[in-house]
Amino acid sequence: MLRRLSSLEARLTALLALAGLAGALVFAGITQWPLPQLLAWAHKDLGLALRTTPQGTSGALLASLVVLLPLAFWMAGVVMSPIKRLLRALEGAVASYRDGDFSFSIAADRRDELGELIRMHNALGQTLREQRQHLVQRELLLDTVVQNTPVALVLTNAAGRVAYANIAARHLFNEGRSLNGLDFNEVLAGAPEALRRAVEGGADALLTVEMDGHEETFHISQRAFRLQGRPHRLQLFRRMTRELSRQEVVTWKRVIRVISHELNNSLAPISSLAHSGAELARRGQVERLPGVFASIGERVRHLHGFIAGYASFAKLPAPRPAEVAWPAFLESLALHCRFALRGEPPAQPGWFDAAQVEQVLINLVKNAHESGSPEDGVTLGLDLVGQDLRIEVADRGPGMSENVLAQALLPFYSTKRSGTGLGLALAREIVEAHGGRIALANRDGGGLRVTLLLPQHGASGREATIRQVPGS
Repeated sequence: MLRRLSSLEARLTALLALAGLAGALVFAGITQWPLPQLLAWAHKDLGLALRTTPQGTSGALLASLVVLLPLAFWMAGVVMSPIKRLLRALEGAVASYRDGDFSFSIAADRRDELGELIRMHNALGQTLREQRQHLVQRELLLDTVVQNTPVALVLTNAAGRVAYANIAARHLFNEGRSLNGLDFNEVLAGAPEALRRAVEGGADALLTVEMDGHEETFHISQRAFRLQGRPHRLQLFRRMTRELSRQEVVTWKRVIRVISHELNNSLAPISSLAHSGAELARRGQVERLPGVFASIGERVRHLHGFIAGYASFAKLPAPRPAEVAWPAFLESLALHCRFALRGEPPAQPGWFDAAQVEQVLINLVKNAHESGSPEDGVTLGLDLVGQDLRIEVADRGPGMSENVLAQALLPFYSTKRSGTGLGLALAREIVEAHGGRIALANRDGGGLRVTLLLPQHGASGREATIRQVPGS
């Protein structure tokens, strides 16, 4: 009941009633009493020529308005004053919230609707302050984690300028100095060419580059998204060299177990058959010896073939680069696998070991077909990029997961139940023996792209020598 009586509505009702009562009193005072009696007394006793009453009702109303207007303005100011103060306070609060300052509160002790609005506003401000504090703490924790992660992280805006970079990225690209605000393409100008091309490709990739006199293997992840309504791109550069070294140790242990298992499976029956043959010879049952020797020979041949497959990988001969004519090379390759040639081959001949590179391409095209890609989706591209020959085998299969991309080039790693895990590893060995590099990346729209970069220094050097002969 008290709250209802102290509400703003009750106050406005009381003021309106007071204004009405004041108007009625003024009108009665002018028309009934005491103004008519005062005017009559002044005329009779003082001899003043004054009208006894205003002319009619309209004159009385006009006189009432003259008296009531100042009173109305005063009462309106009394009613609107707290509302104006509250509106100014709310304007200041909204401006503070817009600037990110949630410390603004309104001090007022009222028990009406305005007081309830002020209390709700202050509660909202307190909630926003607490949430802001929690967000700041979370951002600080996230920034600490991101800054100290060993993965180099670079966030660029739509213009290609760096909006955020962690400590690992600053050390990788700018000798520890800040990258914020720099054009990332200009920053990459000092990076290895293979790394630049992988970033320009815009897809995940695994590649090996030479840095500081030794080789480093990187796994690159790139994602596009919108931040605060604007397009951004996030690039992650993860050094895989140490991880690959650990994986190689694990892989070689696995290989040793496989070889030991296979050797035991072959040597145990050979040992048993040899003992049986000796026993048969001792007993003079020589008619059964040919069968024993045949079984031993079969197990030996199986073991020889098993070891020869692994030995071919371990004893890969050094490449013998020579001039390669593209028509004959592509015609020979087409006899072993099916592919669609993308574009025209380079005008000048290639310079590499034709037999080894042909074997690499046969394995890659075969893998592309086995990935489930449509037959017309398997393509072969040949391009000259500076002093390098770029060979790309692409398909439209499902591509590879990040985990598979990170391990696909390891020896004996395979996702196929019956695979040996030597195809991509052999391709890597052959390409690196040529002084080149191999990179795997998922394609936009699905599929995998395997890129081989083979230096053509031998061919260019030989041509330079030929050009110098006439002038010598």
